Amino acid sequence: MLIFTFILFIHIFAGSICLISGIRAMSSKKRRGKHTICGEIYHSAYVVVFITSLTMALLNWESSAYLFFIGIFSYSFAFIGYLAGKKKWKNWIASHISGMLGSYIAICTAILVVNIPNITILNEWNPLIFWFLPSIIGSPLIFLVGQKYKKFKPF
Repeated sequence: MLIFTFILFIHIFAGSICLISGIRAMSSKKRRGKHTICGEIYHSAYVVVFITSLTMALLNWESSAYLFFIGIFSYSFAFIGYLAGKKKWKNWIASHISGMLGSYIAICTAILVVNIPNITILNEWNPLIFWFLPSIIGSPLIFLVGQKYKKFKPF
């Protein structure tokens, strides 16, 4: 399974890029420049995460089928958020914020769920906590950020 390991490495690397570029996009001023560049990097890396998750699922369906469904579910958030920012349809800002932050919550959830079994003390907790914790923390943030930018006209 050398090909699976290689694809997994790419998947992890792209996921790391998502974490970094997502934080940078979230923390920058919402206008052309740093925000849009980091957003483009984030979306591009998420596409790689999506493709590698589907590929790994197909290569090893018996033990990795969940990657197929999680990949589709999580990337759909990123795609909607990205498309909203590009097309600027009516009320696009709400779709952009909820899509991009929803995809960030999804990738944080995936990272937690995969890595918590390897972290002493935390691996003794119920794993369901780590499936829901990013959503419990992130969903109110989506609402608060959405309220802040409700009348925002960035471009």
